[in-house]
Amino acid sequence: MHKILIIEDDKKIATLLKSHIEKYDFHCYIIEDFTTIKQSVLEVQPSLILLDINLPRYDGFYWCRQIRTVTTCPIIFISARTGEMDQVMALENGGDDYIAKPFHIEIVIAKIKSLLRRTYGSYAVDSNSKVTELNGLYLHHHRLELEYAGQILELSKREFALLDCLLTKHGQVVAREQLLEALWDDTKFVDDNTLSVNVTRVRKKLELLNIKNALETIRGVGYRFNKTWSKNT
Repeated sequence: MHKILIIEDDKKIATLLKSHIEKYDFHCYIIEDFTTIKQSVLEVQPSLILLDINLPRYDGFYWCRQIRTVTTCPIIFISARTGEMDQVMALENGGDDYIAKPFHIEIVIAKIKSLLRRTYGSYAVDSNSKVTELNGLYLHHHRLELEYAGQILELSKREFALLDCLLTKHGQVVAREQLLEALWDDTKFVDDNTLSVNVTRVRKKLELLNIKNALETIRGVGYRFNKTWSKNT
């Protein structure tokens, strides 16, 4: 069943949309906190997003760009702005369609169904856009990139594999043997120092993002990626 995320600060409109959309057997979610929209998108993993332009703090154009760093799902702008430039900006900032307020709910439903058919076809889930997130640190699987506070760094395949393993089990100690198996198919001819070199490289990447004390060495056992960390000054 597809999930629809509504990002709309007018509670009456958001509730109206939700009540009608759910009649068509969609799961529907309404954003409550407009400061953590990107995080909410990662938590919900929506199939489609309905996005207003006039939002608290940052507008919908800004949030559309942020959302596009973690998902390629369809985004339909719904706004009281009717100017041509607003519609152009919506599309240029990553939107797929635009509906002006006041709207007919039948048109909204029709556009949702159309975009879902076009994007997912036989409702197969696209796993290529998978993202792992921890406290604002994003690991982009398909791009082999690490993102934090607007900065993005490229990763080697082994740096990615190491971070993927540690972030997936954040807060837990991951044994060196397990990490070696995650990084190399055959560990017979890989010495222990090789893993240490890769850990050092990952730490340097984190430092470039102003993150320190995130990757902890547990002597004689392995490594742990802490749930919280401090920023470099």
